[in-house]
Amino acid sequence: MASKIPLVVSEVPAHLPIEGKAHMQPSTPSNQPAPAAVPTRAPRILIADDTPEAVELLEAYLAGTGYETAIATDGEETLARVADWHPDLILLDVMMPKISGFEVCKRLRSNPATRDIAILMVTALDQTSDVERAVEAGTHEFLSKPINKAELLLTVRNLLAARQKKTELDRALDYFDRMQQGHP
Repeated sequence: MASKIPLVVSEVPAHLPIEGKAHMQPSTPSNQPAPAAVPTRAPRILIADDTPEAVELLEAYLAGTGYETAIATDGEETLARVADWHPDLILLDVMMPKISGFEVCKRLRSNPATRDIAILMVTALDQTSDVERAVEAGTHEFLSKPINKAELLLTVRNLLAARQKKTELDRALDYFDRMQQGHP
């Protein structure tokens, strides 16, 4: 087994762009262009549910949190919104028209461009077999309706934080790979 080297993201050079933080290179050698700062934007949450009352409740729970939200009311629309809006997290109902939440989740996980989007399945289904099927489809978490506001907000915050850390780690590893290959 290979030994693991601890990586502290704060040790990554300041000029390395990390999502969610705008970093500017303090000094750039004249022969290398300065990397662009990564703009900070609010995390994006796509609410994918065909029930207007459920959408309204989720929007109300997320109001005032600083997250940007968008809505999709069926599986096809969910996939289209993901492609054009690039959410950080999807609150995904399982029982939706056209394409089920399970199938939406599988398709997102099979696509390299969308496989890292955090997915929280929010559904009236609550049997163990439903949870197992959601996990097999690729969900990160599963909440059963009726939704508890505190549980939802905590889960959303944790999923977004985990996604942010993964993004930072991926950028740092990419940077180190480029350094090892002599391409800063």
